[in-house]
Amino acid sequence: MEAKATAWQVRISTDKARQVLELIRGKKASDALMILKYTPNRSARYVEKTLKSALANAEHNLGLDIDNLFVVKAFADQGAYMRRFRPVSHGRAHPFRHHTSHITVAVAEK
Repeated sequence: MEAKATAWQVRISTDKARQVLELIRGKKASDALMILKYTPNRSARYVEKTLKSALANAEHNLGLDIDNLFVVKAFADQGAYMRRFRPVSHGRAHPFRHHTSHITVAVAEK
């Protein structure tokens, strides 16, 4: 059985989230939480929150033991852009886009 959790519209680019997800993919859940706790990236906080949610789903919905769980899937997909404008000289404005991500983490027993 596999339990998963997804964080939608997280305000972090997918490249930054994927760097952190690469660290925990295939690891034991308790080890992954320790790695994320001491990773100094902002995206590590979002991934940690999603992993904790997946562990809670596994325990509550499926009745799995948290000590035997491994991270089997961890990926980030591109979310919607948030269009914003930056004021520049001569009363003009240049557009830019804030990137968002959908972070998915799945845990299961081996």
